[in-house]
Amino acid sequence: MSTATRIMKNSGFLYIRMGINVFISLYTTRIVLDSLGASDFGIFNIVGGAIAMMGFLSSTLVNATQRFTSYALGAGDLEESKKMFNISIVLNLLIGIVTVLLLLGVMYPLFNGILNIAPERTAAAKVVYYSLIVSTFLTIVNVPYDAVMNAHENMLYYSVLGVFEALLKLGIAFCCVYTAKDKLIVYGVLMAMIPLITLSIMKVYCHRKYPECVYAIRRYWDPERVKGILSFSGWNFLTAISSLFSAQGIGIVLNHFFGTVLNAAQGIAQQLNGYMSSFSANMMKALNPVIVKKAGSNDLESMNRFTVSGCKFSALLIMFFSIPCMIEMPYVLGIWLKEIPEWTVLFCILQLVQTIIVQMAGSAATAVYAQGKIKWYAIWKSLMNAAPVILTYIAFKTGGGPVWLYLPMIVVWGIGGDIVIVAYAHKMCGLPLRDYIRGCVLPLAGIAASMLVFGFLPCVLMEKSFVRLLLCALLTSAAMFVSLWTFGIDSREREALMEPVNKLIHRKKANNE
Repeated sequence: MSTATRIMKNSGFLYIRMGINVFISLYTTRIVLDSLGASDFGIFNIVGGAIAMMGFLSSTLVNATQRFTSYALGAGDLEESKKMFNISIVLNLLIGIVTVLLLLGVMYPLFNGILNIAPERTAAAKVVYYSLIVSTFLTIVNVPYDAVMNAHENMLYYSVLGVFEALLKLGIAFCCVYTAKDKLIVYGVLMAMIPLITLSIMKVYCHRKYPECVYAIRRYWDPERVKGILSFSGWNFLTAISSLFSAQGIGIVLNHFFGTVLNAAQGIAQQLNGYMSSFSANMMKALNPVIVKKAGSNDLESMNRFTVSGCKFSALLIMFFSIPCMIEMPYVLGIWLKEIPEWTVLFCILQLVQTIIVQMAGSAATAVYAQGKIKWYAIWKSLMNAAPVILTYIAFKTGGGPVWLYLPMIVVWGIGGDIVIVAYAHKMCGLPLRDYIRGCVLPLAGIAASMLVFGFLPCVLMEKSFVRLLLCALLTSAAMFVSLWTFGIDSREREALMEPVNKLIHRKKANNE
């Protein structure tokens, strides 16, 4: 099986997983909300939100673990893979302990002034908090096994486990319906058991299937490797924390000048953007280990080829769903929401534009991270993350309207960020700028133009309706596929896309004979 076919197959598994999980999650949320009630459901979410904010500290080590594991596997060095596995076990165990201590340390101020929880439900909320601390610790400890499966591109098993996890959550929801005990406590404790179950399953599976999963910490402990992982994690943390504070800072600036109504509009835009981005995220999860492993094997030519294709197709996936929504945004929001806050339509459109631009360099960022030396890249990205907050504040202070919330983000985060990422990919990975422009930027510009032209035709000829929305979606889809096949892909990409179809045709012919 070729690499391109494997990526498409793995992406398919992840999309099936996403579809099943969305359906199960929506039903589960409905049952849990009805069972717990709005107040207890809100307690669980606000306590979980506090945990998630602290758990953010561990995410940088997660990314480092996945990068170094995939890189070692790509190099084809089993001993190096064993070394990385054992080091990551120790580091994730330590970061898990540190995270637990931090969460315990902030518990007192959280429950004595920060969180607004009714006194009679404080005891139950604390049980939930302790349960989620256990859940967070187990999730962090599970990272090395998740990284190994990700590096081996075992998305089928990953998807099956994800669906199983969603079914466990559904089972817990039904338990809450029929239990006679405190439903919030039952829900919190049982939810904390899920990472223990998945950790046990993944541990047994990985130790049986993958030879690098052996415990020999004394033998494989390497201070130099530890130093490299921690350095990578530190610079990655700088980028991530600057991005987090920038996102929160922009919301605070918006609130200061325009109030909560525009915060609601921004929240809706971010939620819609999250739905759209998930389609691209699944493909990137399947593609990222391939790029890192190509770097590990020093096959920079293949890595750059997959990088350009990844940038193009990740943006295309968002364009496929976003452009018809952008054209029909007032109608789409009218179907979704009972009341549309002021500026929501424009915010949603600009948020999606920014995301499409950012995705045009997503795989190039993976290629940069694959090389490991990210100090100056991280510094530049962190400065660019901070810039929109300052620019937005200046714009609002000097009388700029709400549209200035997104203009700095599009220019700095989107266009500027892409330039920095691609420049570093060119410098560190040898990514040919001409190939990137010809293979990604120009095709995407042409495809977007054709989708917009054909998508606006129903708006000119028809009144606003569901039929018009459906026709817009059909025309933009047709324009995208025709443009993509005509000038949007090269011969290698066309051959890779046709490979599964050709195999299916040959298989049917063989069966008929």
